[in-house]
Amino acid sequence: MSVFVICVQTIDFTYIDTHEGWLYLALVMDVFSRKIVGWSMDTHRETALVERALTMALVQRKPKGKELLHHSDRGGQYASAAYQALLQTQGITVSMSRTADPYDNALMESAIGTLKTECADRVFVSRAAARSAIFAYVEGWYNRKRLHSALGYLSPDQFEQRFFSDTISLYLMG
Repeated sequence: MSVFVICVQTIDFTYIDTHEGWLYLALVMDVFSRKIVGWSMDTHRETALVERALTMALVQRKPKGKELLHHSDRGGQYASAAYQALLQTQGITVSMSRTADPYDNALMESAIGTLKTECADRVFVSRAAARSAIFAYVEGWYNRKRLHSALGYLSPDQFEQRFFSDTISLYLMG
């Protein structure tokens, strides 16, 4: 039996308000499980910000023997030669939204909206305080405990555990 699987990731970044100025947050999401698999924070929104988030995502889950489709908007960071070269050297298929159409990246826009509502709905005292709160939210709450209706009211981690457990059981049974 041969199965071809396409893994889809989406990326975007947002601004987090602090009394020290903006903190920029880039997030990479696995579309299948809604899990945040890569993230990066910095005081600038240059290409390096999104490159670090992508690199983290690839370290966590570079699919072996599978196609990876990477979706973004058409922002300068994603269209840059450096970012496109990184995608190409990793053998990643590029998908970009239509110009000025946030609906093409609705899953990531929704995740960022959720993060801003549940975690970053205030002005942080410092960038360090914002970093700490966002880290705790993404790694301690969003991926592990936050329930998603699209996942049958499971967290991303629970959804993946159930899926892979069921997949292994089916494979072993037949």
